Amino acid sequence: MHGARYGTSLRLVSGLCLALGLGAGCGGDDDDDSPAGDDGGADGSTDGTDDGTDDGTDDGTADGGAGRADAAVADCTPQSGTNLGLELVASGTTDGFDQPILVTSPPGDRRLFVVSKHGVISIVKNGKVLPEPFLDIDARVISRPADNEQGLLGLAFHPDFATNGRFFVLYTTDDDDNDAQDFEILSEFHVPAETPDVADPTSERRLLPIADNEGNHNGGMIAFGNDGYLYLGLGDGGGGGDQHGEPGNGQNKTTLLGDFLRLDIDVTEPDPYGIPKDNPYVGSTEKPTPREEIFLSGVRNPWRWSFDRENGDLYIGDVGQGRWEEVDVLPAGQQSGVNLGWRVTEGEECFGGGSCDRKGLTGPVVVYPNPGAGIGAAVIGGYVYRGSCFPDIQGWYFYGDYLTEQVWKFRFADGAATEQAEVTKDIDPEGKLDGLASFGQDSLGELYAVSLNTGEIFHIVAGP
Repeated sequence: MHGARYGTSLRLVSGLCLALGLGAGCGGDDDDDSPAGDDGGADGSTDGTDDGTDDGTDDGTADGGAGRADAAVADCTPQSGTNLGLELVASGTTDGFDQPILVTSPPGDRRLFVVSKHGVISIVKNGKVLPEPFLDIDARVISRPADNEQGLLGLAFHPDFATNGRFFVLYTTDDDDNDAQDFEILSEFHVPAETPDVADPTSERRLLPIADNEGNHNGGMIAFGNDGYLYLGLGDGGGGGDQHGEPGNGQNKTTLLGDFLRLDIDVTEPDPYGIPKDNPYVGSTEKPTPREEIFLSGVRNPWRWSFDRENGDLYIGDVGQGRWEEVDVLPAGQQSGVNLGWRVTEGEECFGGGSCDRKGLTGPVVVYPNPGAGIGAAVIGGYVYRGSCFPDIQGWYFYGDYLTEQVWKFRFADGAATEQAEVTKDIDPEGKLDGLASFGQDSLGELYAVSLNTGEIFHIVAGP
């Protein structure tokens, strides 16, 4: 399923398809498939600050401060209807965002945190972008040139962030002793209670370095599950066709690449993280011995993925090689040990043609073909709407495509995608999503869309 809205996008292939690191699907790369180349204030919020308003509640129906309103501070009277649109929250032109790739919020917190690829996290508070970054680690991050697939790729706040100030990032960096060796780094930072809008950049504690010799297919999304564990989605290590030995990183459980990891970051022993006892390969007798951090495997470049905050279902947008883009949905309780197939399969096909052994593999719920030979596309996984402002779109999952800037929706029911529809012309008739890098979700379940090229952040709205 895909539309034909390619006019502007295809003219930008060389610039856009290199900016996110979404992989070969974005460009049909035999060697390099890059498209890059989530207290106690007076308003009842839990960010420990006062937004200058006096509604006295924490129900998400606040007072809307000065400047453009975002859903987390806007006056929200539930509005019926399923027609979609985009409401501007912040702009790269006026607010200085440089290649934003994610919008998220801590639990129970009204602020929006915007992650920029080059290593800066900014805050939108009371409808305005704060002048001082929340975190600036530009000097530690490999993100240049702008069209590569590296950078500050993920941000996740501890479930108890409001009291402990802990948050986690995933970024790419190099080895000072080896110019040929790069790493994806999972690190923990801390925000002092006395400066809730500015984290301490010296508080970094590196938890997990993952060696990666190629610059693309990094994945990079991180998020906490309803179980309190931290999940990481990592790409296959880069290049085209997962040519990392036999059977490739996606099917090699002795490497962390091409897998989702599940970590316990609330342990004191062992340091720096623990492995949940019910991870699928804990105590495995398989040979070669799988890494116990692995929760599920067989992914190529899971650039954006999310849990349904209501039920824990896992939605993954996995960027394809050159023929198919896919969305996988794994219901809660049916995720551990799943193998999603790469590089045995791409979408619903055997990769490279011919036959393959699909025993033990789980297929996608949605696939769509790349729009043209040698052009490619890159799926952008999204979120299930669980906000209260627009009750008629409750349960809709939104996802899109980075290159073609299309947007689709479906509901997941009885193991299948239902009510599938393209909503591009509805949600974005003026083509504002110039380089759809990511969707986002705030603490109230409202959804956002991020334009990489213009630096604009939009709130997804609905109405009659």
